[in-house]
Amino acid sequence: MRIMIHEYAVNGYDSGPYGITAGKDGTMWFTEQKGNRIGRIHAEGEIRSFPVPTANAGVMSIVSDRTGDLWFTEYRANKIGRMSMDGHFTEYDLPVADSAPFGITEGPDGAMWFTEMNTGRIGSITKSGEITEFELPHPKASPSFITPGPDGALWFTQNQNNTIGRITAGGEVKEYSIPTPNSGPVGITAGPDGALWFVQIMGNKIGRMTSLGEVSEFVIPTPNARPHAIICGKNGDLWFTEWGGNQIGRITTEGVITEYAIPAKNAEPHGIAMGPNGDIWFAEECNQIGRLTLN
Repeated sequence: MRIMIHEYAVNGYDSGPYGITAGKDGTMWFTEQKGNRIGRIHAEGEIRSFPVPTANAGVMSIVSDRTGDLWFTEYRANKIGRMSMDGHFTEYDLPVADSAPFGITEGPDGAMWFTEMNTGRIGSITKSGEITEFELPHPKASPSFITPGPDGALWFTQNQNNTIGRITAGGEVKEYSIPTPNSGPVGITAGPDGALWFVQIMGNKIGRMTSLGEVSEFVIPTPNARPHAIICGKNGDLWFTEWGGNQIGRITTEGVITEYAIPAKNAEPHGIAMGPNGDIWFAEECNQIGRLTLN
């Protein structure tokens, strides 16, 4: 398998790309945390950006729902944002001040589910804007990323509690401990093997958890790689960003890890997503969008 990485500059200003997702229109959409915009990039690298109505919103994670709308978290503005693919924005204020919404995904119930890092809650918002919040057992757990699981529940990382959480649509919560102390789990995704896969930014490992809470861990070869986000690939594998290692990592379901260097120095890759043709796209805080192609 031959790997090539291309990088595309984002419009010549300090944009700070963070989250990225595949749109229903065949393009990739990303958040500009510093630029306060939602960006769109075509396969050829053409970029267009849409300003977020609220200033200094701190746009973080982004996901495309089943209808094609883009949903994103506004970490500093304490809002959930929604944008149509033609650039129409709607923003929803969260009930509790300074919640710091961070991760977001679409649940099996059709609602958007998100984490609140500062208040220790998991939130749900319907397409009509109705918000429900569920308190977690530990208010200072810092829930981070969230993903639908293979069991119909939502699974999320608790960065400061060293646990993986599971919540049903009705708000029932369970927590599962991670063997490595102070591992700092961040990104999480459902894998091709029916398990949940997550990264440990402090533990320097990739974790695998079954729906029963059984954990396996795999050490990343590069010390202090600081893995951040993870997604399921198309070949029975998973891909993750290495913020500290300046690399994109690949792990098989057997735990074999391969790493690929990003051409730009100090790229600080964060969000990662798979494009419509299987390419791996990622957001670089150094004002670039990266694209890894497999030949």
